[in-house]
Formats: sequence, C-alpha cells, structure tokens
Amino acid sequence: MGYANIKDVQTTGASWQTAKQDKLGYSGVEASHTMAETDSGRMSKYKSKIFNVGQTCGIDPALIAAIISRESRAGNALHDGWGDWNPHRNAYNAWGLMQVDVNPSGGGHTAKGAWDSEEHLCQGTGILVHFIGRIRNKFPGWSGEQHLKGGIAAYNMGDGNVHSYAEVDANTTGGDYSNDVVARAQWYKRNGF
Repeated sequence: MGYANIKDVQTTGASWQTAKQDKLGYSGVEASHTMAETDSGRMSKYKSKIFNVGQTCGIDPALIAAIISRESRAGNALHDGWGDWNPHRNAYNAWGLMQVDVNPSGGGHTAKGAWDSEEHLCQGTGILVHFIGRIRNKFPGWSGEQHLKGGIAAYNMGDGNVHSYAEVDANTTGGDYSNDVVARAQWYKRNGF
C-alpha cells in the first residue's frame, strides 16, 4: 500500500475508558485485540467491500476494518446506519460503518451511499487519506509510521488537534483513538485482512 505498514506502527492499545465499553478488566493492546476479535464475525460480511476499497484507496484493509470496529463495532452500535447521538441537535452526528461526521459544526460531510456500502467506505477511507496527507504536510519530519498514526488520530478529531507525536491521542475520544485503532488493525492484519 502507499502508506507505512500498519504492523510497524507503535501502539499502546486501548485505554481503560475504551476497554470498559466491553467490561474488560484490562486495557492496552490485549484489550484492543479482544474488541477486534469480538467484532470479527460481523466484520466478515463486509470483507470483500473492505478489500475493494482498500485496493482503490491504497489503504490497508486491516486499517479500514479497525476503524469500522472502533467506530461502529462492525455496525452493531448503529441505529439504522446512524451513530453518535447528539441531544443538543436532537440528531445523530455520524453515518455508516466508518461513522462519517455529518454534524455541520463538526466534519460537515454529506452522507454518501448506504451505511454499509462500498460508496460509504470509499468516503470514509478518502477522509482518512486526506488527513494522513494533512499530517504529512504539518509534520514533514515525522516517519511514515508517525504520519499514519497521526492521520488516524486526525480522522477522529481533525488535524488541528494533533500537536505532537508524543501526545497524538491527547484530544481523541477515550484518549486512545489512534493507539486503539492501530492495535485493532494489527489484530485484523494477522487474522485475514
């Protein structure tokens, strides 16, 4: 693929906050792997779409699967394709397996395709590719692995909230977004993606 190898990206895995979602008594890489495995049965029905999109966009399918796992638990956390309920707007903030941000005050994207379609996955993966590029431009001295991890963090919170590699997840959901996604991707990479 056109980006760093996900297997070479350093990760600390899921935070306690994220691991508590599955009532795990542990955190870190092991917790991320457990959550990825929990989602693997549901993920299998999207595998061909994920591979097609990965090929089209030049992104490792394991990384796409990991974002789907983190964002929507392979669709299990969605309500008719929608997620991230916002009581202030009385509306959902995000659409589809990859939870594309449709909130006008957030990402402001227009939902494309059915929630589980290749069109949606292309949109979400395109957003990820965009943020990897933004991080490359913002931090030209970073390694390819650091750009990839920074792009994953930016997918969650925008590149304006990535200030340093040491604190790449400082402003992400759960304080662990890129670390958790990387660890899940490494599990998916070893398990058929």
